[in-house]
Amino acid sequence: MTAGGTLDRRAVVAALVRERGDLLVVSALGSPSYDLMAAGDHDLNFYLWAAMGSAAMVGLGLARAQPDRPVLVLTGDGEQLMGLGALATIALRRPANLSIVVLDNGHYGETGMQPSHAGMGVELARIAAALDFPGAETIAELQGIEPLRRRLHARAGLHLATVKIEPKNWPRVLPPRDGVHVKNRFRQALGHSPT
Repeated sequence: MTAGGTLDRRAVVAALVRERGDLLVVSALGSPSYDLMAAGDHDLNFYLWAAMGSAAMVGLGLARAQPDRPVLVLTGDGEQLMGLGALATIALRRPANLSIVVLDNGHYGETGMQPSHAGMGVELARIAAALDFPGAETIAELQGIEPLRRRLHARAGLHLATVKIEPKNWPRVLPPRDGVHVKNRFRQALGHSPT
């Protein structure tokens, strides 16, 4: 069994946040945050540090607090596997403005590239479909990324997309590591006081 896929993770993330408008993005710790930062820092990027398994739930909270704005969660297969219960909660809440993109390389990239459960056949899009997500898909070809990007902005209903990326560690492009700064910057970008 071949784990992961062939898509370039940096190109995928850059394409998803191109012409982003009012898109709010939560990125999981590690590679998803490095990929988002490599695509360009932005005040509406909420980078997570030391919060393994929580990206989808942070995205749910944000989608509920900002129902008129599209919310994207960028996470990895290893992290989302830690939060399968989160997917059940999200499915029950069904926010119409939340998209979860799982960058699936079939490995635990942050701890030494050990094969993940996704790399051994667990399909997160099928789990989302079984939980009754209105939209769930696996994307293994580059031509699937642009329709996904358009879907993010259309707020076309709760959606999870597993994107099969190449199992490769890219050089780290570190976003700001000061959590208070990231939070305050994000709040100000939403028009709230930084408290």
